[in-house]
Amino acid sequence: MTGTTLLVIAKEPVAGRVKTRLTPPFTPQQAAALAEAALADTLAAVAGVPAARRVLVLDGEAGPWLPPGFEVVPQCPGGLDERLAAAFAACTGPALLIGMDTPQVSPALLGRALAWDEHDAWWGPAVDGGFWALGLAEPDPALLRGVPMSQPYTGAAQYERLRAAGLRVGRLPRLRDVDTAEDARLVAAEAPGSRFSALHAELVPASGARS
Repeated sequence: MTGTTLLVIAKEPVAGRVKTRLTPPFTPQQAAALAEAALADTLAAVAGVPAARRVLVLDGEAGPWLPPGFEVVPQCPGGLDERLAAAFAACTGPALLIGMDTPQVSPALLGRALAWDEHDAWWGPAVDGGFWALGLAEPDPALLRGVPMSQPYTGAAQYERLRAAGLRVGRLPRLRDVDTAEDARLVAAEAPGSRFSALHAELVPASGARS
């Protein structure tokens, strides 16, 4: 379906504000560079998927890492559940939202979540217990508001919210978010052709991180 809006929720990759759990072994500047590479890989994957709209829901200002073809809208105030809910509330028709922490994502993987004939929602679990993707055929902010975020059970709670609403939920593969240096190492290995992987290989010797 080409009528889907693809949403990326992200934070401007500024040293000291992003990927702080990568420090140490990486410096704040290196952590921000890795965040920028992850965001660039994510946006490139989204750009490769047929969509009605591509929207970056951004905390901060856009930079040279932003490719053409994206609308940029600011994140609303409030907790993550409110910010996600607001992103969906601005959509008409099907919408799929992902974060900036999975640079291993591909157009082929995202394309799977554009099929709505047999599903009302798509859910992509994360290794840390959260979720990296959420798709809704009929965006309803109430499906997100009040879901506890940044907890080991966040993904399960969101999934149960979808199921309790009677939605037919399609499951996407489990992916690893980049939060720690070990996550970065494993994700870089999973995506050898990515910007993230190339930058990680450059930075590891200088940072002392385990390769």
